[in-house]
Amino acid sequence: MSGYPIFKAAAAHVAPVFLDRDATVEKTCDLIREAARNGAQLVVFPETYIPAFPVWSALWAPIYNHQFFCQLAENSLVLPGKELSRLCEEARRRGIFVSVGINERSDVSVGCLWNTNLLIGDDGTVLNHHRKLVPTFYEKLVWTNGDGAGLKVSDTRIGRLGALICGENTNPLARYALMAQGEQVHISSYPPLWPTRDPRDGGNYDLESAIRIRAGAHSFEAKVFNIVASGFMDDKMRSLLVNADPSVGEILERTPRGISVVIGPTGEALGAPLQDSEGILYQEIDINQCVEPKQFHDVAGYYNRFDIFELKVNRTRLKPIAFEETAAEAPAEAPGEETKVERLVAAVK
Repeated sequence: MSGYPIFKAAAAHVAPVFLDRDATVEKTCDLIREAARNGAQLVVFPETYIPAFPVWSALWAPIYNHQFFCQLAENSLVLPGKELSRLCEEARRRGIFVSVGINERSDVSVGCLWNTNLLIGDDGTVLNHHRKLVPTFYEKLVWTNGDGAGLKVSDTRIGRLGALICGENTNPLARYALMAQGEQVHISSYPPLWPTRDPRDGGNYDLESAIRIRAGAHSFEAKVFNIVASGFMDDKMRSLLVNADPSVGEILERTPRGISVVIGPTGEALGAPLQDSEGILYQEIDINQCVEPKQFHDVAGYYNRFDIFELKVNRTRLKPIAFEETAAEAPAEAPGEETKVERLVAAVK
């Protein structure tokens, strides 16, 4: 069967140049070129890859994290900007779709940050700009809430692409919002690790297990391919954190790592994941394989009760202020013309 697109996807299991925006953008462009040379038509980067995931928020109380936060804000992207233009131009030159996680800074506040995912088309245009709906747990110390403007599926030549960031893949309504738009390829981005407890006490969050459960569930329910890209903690990232406080070294070493993996529409992993080293994972995606499972459970089609269930999504892009024109600012009536009030009175008479 060849009625639907078949293409090679790439999941970049890589580390940023920690807290260095410009160097990480250059590394991203290098990896885009590498993926394109190897025949990939879509490359996916981890959560907030540019310039880093703020793991320090899990390690220390916020009163000790001001320096890290200020450095993160300084190296975050304001959109549009020269960094985004650089990424878009590289995607256009290589003819490849790019999904990349960034820290986005507000253009009206030097300290307001979003956890953002961008989908860039093979023509260099931004197809979707999604801000994480709700920062999870200690992430609230860094990022503000996003909005529904990016809950969109992009219809492209390689299929219908949707994306959610990390914990959003636990939100059934966010996932269904993409399913109901005909999503065929789902993009999931994650950090390199996500500490929740001192490993010596047990009960630390198992990121690998969470990824496998979430990715498998969404692929199985939506009958889609799921491309998962998790970050990687390199020596530079670890050294900077341990130099700030040597006591966190054991936490970093013993906290479960994220994995990068591709899941098929039956919910099963396609090939081995990447976890313990940097690299790019490649996998052929055949959208035709999404068709047969739709016979079993098509939750956006026959396997639903739209007369019972209803979902409404507000896609308004949230802004800090809205201006309304006042009477003093309204254009004056031309001389000799009736005012609106005079016309209304005349109509009543």
